Amino acid sequence: MHIVGTAGHVDHGKSALVAALTGTNPDRLVEEQERGMTLDLGFAHLRFDDGVEGGIVDVPGHERFLHNMLAGAAGMELLLLIVDAVEGVMPQTLEHLQILQFLNVRRIIVVVSKIDLIDEAERDDAARRIAEHLQGTIAASSPIYPVSVVTGENLDTLRNVLHEELAALPPRNTDAPAYLPVDRVFSLPGLGTVVTGTLMQGRIETGETLMVEPGGKAAHVRSIGVFGSTRPSVEAGARVALNLPGIDRHEIERGHAIVGRELTARTNFAVRFVPLQSALSLIGRRTAVRAYVGSSEVLGTLVAQNGSVNANEMRANLHLREPVVAFPGLRFVLRRPSPMTLLGGGHVEALDIPDDADTEGAAERAAVTLLRERGLQPVDLAAVALTANLRERAARDVLERLVEREEALPIERPAEYVDGAAARVLLARVIEGLRDAQERESWAMGVTSLALSRSLGIGEPLLVRIMERFVSEGRLLHRSGYYCTVDHDPALTSEQRAFFDHLVPLDEEQPFLPIPFAGAAAAVKLAKLAGAVKAFDTLLARGALVKVGDDLYRGSQIADIRTRVETLLSERERMTAAEFRDLLGTSRKYAVPMLEWLDGHGVTIRSGDFRTLRRTAASRS
Repeated sequence: MHIVGTAGHVDHGKSALVAALTGTNPDRLVEEQERGMTLDLGFAHLRFDDGVEGGIVDVPGHERFLHNMLAGAAGMELLLLIVDAVEGVMPQTLEHLQILQFLNVRRIIVVVSKIDLIDEAERDDAARRIAEHLQGTIAASSPIYPVSVVTGENLDTLRNVLHEELAALPPRNTDAPAYLPVDRVFSLPGLGTVVTGTLMQGRIETGETLMVEPGGKAAHVRSIGVFGSTRPSVEAGARVALNLPGIDRHEIERGHAIVGRELTARTNFAVRFVPLQSALSLIGRRTAVRAYVGSSEVLGTLVAQNGSVNANEMRANLHLREPVVAFPGLRFVLRRPSPMTLLGGGHVEALDIPDDADTEGAAERAAVTLLRERGLQPVDLAAVALTANLRERAARDVLERLVEREEALPIERPAEYVDGAAARVLLARVIEGLRDAQERESWAMGVTSLALSRSLGIGEPLLVRIMERFVSEGRLLHRSGYYCTVDHDPALTSEQRAFFDHLVPLDEEQPFLPIPFAGAAAAVKLAKLAGAVKAFDTLLARGALVKVGDDLYRGSQIADIRTRVETLLSERERMTAAEFRDLLGTSRKYAVPMLEWLDGHGVTIRSGDFRTLRRTAASRS
């Protein structure tokens, strides 16, 4: 068996294509199926009558879930690059290709999806444009196949091509020690812990004892599953589910590996690193990195050997903050810790770099000790300088290095630092609390800082300072006074939508007539409807409802008003309040506050008795 991976921009039809080819929907999470967006890794079995088979790994296309994509990318050998016939090559398409050039992909098939949405005469042009955009990438000159999962057009052709490509791939090394990076862990009644992953090398037999790394705990293999069937043994290249009854579910997670006894987890490696040309300016003698090795994601430092940064390929030492399994030849990808820009990738060259090759100085050790002792209690530059016996300029350099390695977290107002490890623990608690709240009340924008402060037992001012740092790094969102996870998309229940549709009706004869805001707010508070108040806040925050003066409009009414005003002012250059009133067929009572709202939101400019179109609004139209 070999692994077929998907790649491409969000909503270009990766999951739909996998389902059409295999009969299995790879979006296993209910949230994925409801939103029509892949959030985590999905898997499906591709089988042919002559015994040729492949495991398909469907990865998320959205940039927010790129870390999930990387967890499943290491095992890919044959890549299906899916590109929407209408949208063409998009930024995420190219980012996936940039990443995959550093991993194990041997062959690429470009699939032009959704061809049922364009005329037959346009298909050749769409394929040509896609081929042009892929020049300079690892997908350049790859064969292109247009398909439609709606009509089934060319799906049989694509399946035949997949069969030929899978049959032609060379076998993986089955004589090497077993190496299975774990990408899923769950428990089944009567069986216990089950882990899944792609067996990258070696073979595994039922009844043998392997090791869980890091940790070195022995794991007895009770049974082996391959896409629902039980097998006595399995060889490299297969998607595997291992039943490990002696391992507690909480002792293993994505990023661990099931390995033969010959392999152990380590923190230091000698590597060959190929930098992305666009990232050369970000790579120095010492570079803080986020390393993706197997299914693990670990912070660390890339140190150029001899202090030399090479634009093509460089020898370097990779020092990780947590141990991972690696061996000579294993490929990896490096990104910046924040923002998570791709830096490049390479392969492990040798193990056991001496720890003294990258020792911290006495000043760094003193600063680290101080931060760890204080935990979440902020430390300023002067305190670090005093502790480390340094001038403040030198102490600032020390702190910048610690920030790079995420051993210190800078916070603002005033400028201070807290321990990086303590801050990450707090972030994990915050995210856990947010996810719990978002699951209970999916219609809410999130959780207020006051509510989080009370639930976590941390003072609100300090909590806000730390969370705002994580917001700036893209790890949390802060919208309209609420904090939430980066993937939270508030959604009202059908009952809530019906309530607010009734609360703010549309009058066909007076389409721009609002309702009193105070009355609406009172009705919401008195409503016997779960979550009505928070749902009201969500609608206001997202512009579905808009408060103008003392009145409440639907967002669709506001959009229509803006369009009419921009159209009129593009033709006449200026208008009076009376002309605006007549344009909407409303009264002065509603027209004047709306004009002031348009002024305040950058649509119009008032000059005496006239309004003109603001230049930025004119450029949009």
